[in-house]
Amino acid sequence: MKNFKTLTALAAATCISAVASTAAFAQEVTLQLGHLANEQNAWHLAAVRFGEELSELTDGRIAVEVFPNESLGKEIDLINGMQLGTVDMTITGESLQNWAPMAALLAVPYAYRSLEHMDEVASGDIGDDIEAQIIERAQVRPIAYFARGPRNLTSQRPIASPDDLDGMRMRVPNVPLFVDVWSALGASPTPMAFSEVFTSLQSGVIDGQENPLALIRSANFNEVQNYVNQTEHVRSWIYLTIAESTWQGLSEDDQAAVMQAAAAAQEYERGLLLESLAEDRAHLEANGMEFVEVDGAAFQAAARDAVLANVSDEIRPIVEDLFSN
Repeated sequence: MKNFKTLTALAAATCISAVASTAAFAQEVTLQLGHLANEQNAWHLAAVRFGEELSELTDGRIAVEVFPNESLGKEIDLINGMQLGTVDMTITGESLQNWAPMAALLAVPYAYRSLEHMDEVASGDIGDDIEAQIIERAQVRPIAYFARGPRNLTSQRPIASPDDLDGMRMRVPNVPLFVDVWSALGASPTPMAFSEVFTSLQSGVIDGQENPLALIRSANFNEVQNYVNQTEHVRSWIYLTIAESTWQGLSEDDQAAVMQAAAAAQEYERGLLLESLAEDRAHLEANGMEFVEVDGAAFQAAARDAVLANVSDEIRPIVEDLFSN
C-alpha cells in the first residue's frame, strides 16, 4: 500500500512537472526586429546588443532575431506589419509622422542647439508627448532612442555665416523643407539623387552638399570638397520600437526586461556614435578636409521663418519655443 502511494505521488509530481514545462515553453518568445541599416551601422550593433541583454535578463526565454539591410522589409512596410501584428520591432523615426504628426519633431532643422539640448527634449515632456501620440495613433511603442550624427555642409570655400553662402549651388534631398531653408539661408539649393552628388561636385555642377560626417566619409567627398562647415543644421534621433500588440502580449516582468535591455542598447549606441564622430572627423582631416566653425546663431535666425512655414500647425508652437530657448 505504501509503495502504491509512493508511485501515485511520483506520478502526480511528474504530471505537475510536465504541465510546468509546457507552461514555460509556451512563454518562450522570439521577437523579429527588422531595420534598414547594414551590419556595420551603430543601429544594427545596438539592436544586436538589445537582443543579448534581453536574452540574459529573461534567462533565454525571449530571443531577438535582427534582420538588417531591409531584409525583413522597407521601413514603411515594417511599420504596417507592426500594426497588423506580423512584425514585432523596427528602428524608425520621422516616418512615423504619417500617423503621428508630432514625430516630425525628431528632425526639425535648427531646433536643437546641441546633442545635450536634443537629449533634454527627447527624454523630457516633449519627448513623452511624441511617444504617447505614436503609441496611440501608430500602435507602435518607442522603447529607446538613438541619436544621429548632425548634418554638416561641405564646400570648396569656407562658410562661416549665411552671408558666405551667396547663392552657392548645393545639393539637397528632394524635401521642400530643405529647399526652403537653404534658400532662406542664401544658397541656391538643387534637389538631386545622392548617387549623382560625387560626379556633380567633381564636374562643378554644384559647389557643395550637406550630410552627416559618416556619409561624407563613406562617399569620399574629401576628394572633391575642401571644407566641412560645422553647420550642424539638423540634429535628430530615431526610435527603437516594438509593436503595441507585441508589447501588450508580454507580462509586466517581461515588459520591464524589455525596457531595461532597451536602456542598455541606447547607452551602447551613444558610445558608438561619439566614437564614430571622432573617427570620421580624424579621417576627413587626415585626407585634406578643413573643419570650419560657424556662427550657429546667425544660421538659426536666418532659417527660422522658413522652418516655421514648413511645419504643421500642430507642432508649430513647439518649434517656436525651441527656437526661442
